[in-house]
Amino acid sequence: MSAEQGPIKVMVVDDHPMWRDAVARDLAESGFEVVATAGDGEQAVRRAKAAAPDVLVLDLNLPRKPGVRVCKELVAADPALRVLVLSASGEHADVLEAVKSGATGYLLKSASTEELLDAVRRTAVGDPVFTPGLAGLVLGEYRRLAAEPAPAVDADAPKAPRLTARETEVLRLVAKGLSYKQVAERLVISHRTVQNHVQNTLGKLQLHNRVELVRYAIERGLDDE
Repeated sequence: MSAEQGPIKVMVVDDHPMWRDAVARDLAESGFEVVATAGDGEQAVRRAKAAAPDVLVLDLNLPRKPGVRVCKELVAADPALRVLVLSASGEHADVLEAVKSGATGYLLKSASTEELLDAVRRTAVGDPVFTPGLAGLVLGEYRRLAAEPAPAVDADAPKAPRLTARETEVLRLVAKGLSYKQVAERLVISHRTVQNHVQNTLGKLQLHNRVELVRYAIERGLDDE
């Protein structure tokens, strides 16, 4: 995000007031604009829709509505929202569930303040950010899902959607594991244009998220081109 666009807008969601306040303070002191905080899931959804943050720093263990549900609802409402999960849990099931719900990254609460600040900056531009050791897990899950049959997508349907050459190129690079920022740099287009191509492709293929998109591309061998 360029300086002309102003500071990155961040919202912090955690049910522990001292932790929430400390994270918000660290972010504000480092130049981020903390537009809202919340202590439970329902409050988080309501305030995020009103505050429109660029990045949501989200705990998973929340009262009234779990973090994965918060993530899924807010990303569905605003696909441009970036979600960085900040959790005490490093359980593989929690990590994968968060990613499937739309989280861009996953950081453990044991991370240093500098690691958190760097993660928020990278999350804001669409880079997937994971605590070391978790990135391989997530990529492995993408591959596993891609290997499973997906009967909902019928490649032989008479009215199969046609992707433009640029949409196909973006899809191929996403399937290779490139972040939206890396795709934008490779194709010399803007980050927003990449997002638009991905959203258009999801709509045409009647898919719902990046996991399904990667599966579709790998099934058709696009990641090997």
